[in-house]
Amino acid sequence: MTEDSQTPVGEPALRAIAMPADANPSGDIFGGWLLAQMDLAGGTVAAERAQGRVATVAVEGMVFHKPVHIGDRVSFYTRITRVGRTSIAVMVEAWRQSHHGGAPNRVTQGMFTYVAIDGSRRPRPVPAPPQP
Repeated sequence: MTEDSQTPVGEPALRAIAMPADANPSGDIFGGWLLAQMDLAGGTVAAERAQGRVATVAVEGMVFHKPVHIGDRVSFYTRITRVGRTSIAVMVEAWRQSHHGGAPNRVTQGMFTYVAIDGSRRPRPVPAPPQP
């Protein structure tokens, strides 16, 4: 993934509209809001693969390339990059498109690691992928 990538990598997992409550006084969306949305997108994909609950254990490599503004439509794309015994690594990209239109562009990406957990919130093995 390079900073000048023109198309998202992975599958669409979530779309949100950046709202005024998510912005600083200059109208730029807080990085924490983006991080939370990315965690939701990655966690949804990881939970589906884990066939149950997951917990976020690490976020690596966050780089903010461009700002997100109030009213922008932000789409989150995910790709599972690794499945371990109890963990799942998911690359998440965030792409913004102005509410005025125009081409979408990538604003950030990061690697999120989740651990499959049981009802007692203890790590559990990730099951084999479901058979078609």
